[in-house]
Amino acid sequence: MHKLMSVTHEFGKQTALLCALGVAILGTGGQAAAAPRETGFLNRSTVVDDAQRRYQVYVPRNYTPQAKWPVVLFLHGINERGSDGLQPTQEGIGRAIRLQPEQWPAIVVFPQCPDDALWMGATTNIAMAALDEVLEEFATDPARVYLTGLSLGGNGTWYLGYKYPERFAALVPIAGWVKGSERQGIPSIPEGDENPHATVAEVLTTTPVWIVHGDADAAVSVTESRQMHAELSARGAPVIYSELHGVGHNSWDSAYANAELIRWMFSQQRAR
Repeated sequence: MHKLMSVTHEFGKQTALLCALGVAILGTGGQAAAAPRETGFLNRSTVVDDAQRRYQVYVPRNYTPQAKWPVVLFLHGINERGSDGLQPTQEGIGRAIRLQPEQWPAIVVFPQCPDDALWMGATTNIAMAALDEVLEEFATDPARVYLTGLSLGGNGTWYLGYKYPERFAALVPIAGWVKGSERQGIPSIPEGDENPHATVAEVLTTTPVWIVHGDADAAVSVTESRQMHAELSARGAPVIYSELHGVGHNSWDSAYANAELIRWMFSQQRAR
């Protein structure tokens, strides 16, 4: 009799343990609890013109689908072109996020420009496809989508801002240009325009823009940013210009470490 009671007692303990495990595993309605969502720099890919294009998306550690998150579309520079999908996170915002993640409470999209291409023409379909997929996958705020890029990506920022002004709440072009060089085979925005700075400014008169450029830039002339600032200012556009004294081509490390610029960007909202 004593042996039977001991077996019964052990069976009861095991049953209770199994029940406790069941409660932990099962969620509401008896469904398995959802696995924690991945955060950090995540690998993604999209198909554009029948070709797979790899990109990355940064998701903050405290991401929750119960909130609507701002989104930043980042366009990298010339050295990060390729097809691995990884290089775009090594400079600019990617580096800034790794150094100070608390300053970037947003989802950031890192498309990659193919080798020997510009962030212009058909290549922009890669960036926009990645952006649209991220907007669909994550809980995002369509009124708080921002566009920024450095050097080649600064040119791309002007181009995409000009081509899709209704998509972005603010632009932050860094060390970019608008007027291309026929000698180098780089078109202006738009191609063949005699006064491209005025043409782009006319489209962006209601879009908040913060321009950054180093006055010692030997790769992209600072006159490009000065001219865009002048054209936007002449039209009463909401533009801020930061010209960094003594700074060469790499003005992006300073820009993406500027807490005031970051707060300004995230405070902008596109009219719904």
